[in-house]
Amino acid sequence: MTNWELIKNGIFTENTIFRLAISLCPSIAVTNSVKNGFLMGVAVMFVQVMVNVTVSMMRNVIHPKIRIPVFMLIISGWVSVVDMTMAAFAREAYAQMGLYIQLIVAFASILARAELFASKNTFVPSMFDGIGMGIGFLVALVILSFFRELLGRGSVWGYALLDFKPLLIMIMPTGGFFAVGILMAFFNWMEQRSKIASDKAAAHQHH
Repeated sequence: MTNWELIKNGIFTENTIFRLAISLCPSIAVTNSVKNGFLMGVAVMFVQVMVNVTVSMMRNVIHPKIRIPVFMLIISGWVSVVDMTMAAFAREAYAQMGLYIQLIVAFASILARAELFASKNTFVPSMFDGIGMGIGFLVALVILSFFRELLGRGSVWGYALLDFKPLLIMIMPTGGFFAVGILMAFFNWMEQRSKIASDKAAAHQHH
């Protein structure tokens, strides 16, 4: 896989939320506003890239039998960096989502990439894999929080846009799962369409 394909894979093919459906609970907890969704996405992207890079550089010295606890230690180390940085420089946002930042330690998506990719690949591919998965997660959170805040509050990033009676269910966890389901179906439909189009093109070339 080229570096560009690794990034594309993280955004589309293996999108953490819309394709793999992992790390859903913290995602739904923070996506009731675009600002929180964006900040969480950036935090996860940073941790994902740094963990991938660290695991890749240490892959030859980590004993296979203790690799999972070591990966968890690496993840918690980078999450602590993000946690302390946000506590110092983004206090208002941290007050709302500090708990969820600490929960990044338990994100299945980050551990999965460390185990499946970074521990088997060199520095550069691991970095691009982390960037791809991180951007995919960030994009998913922003799309999700955009719909939820717009329909649930009539605003985006705190700025009022729609003058209507908001659908309060959209900013509740129920609405979060509902929004994920609809967007997941949309992503699947898009993939099916592109697959059919590429199959038709291949068949046409064959003839």
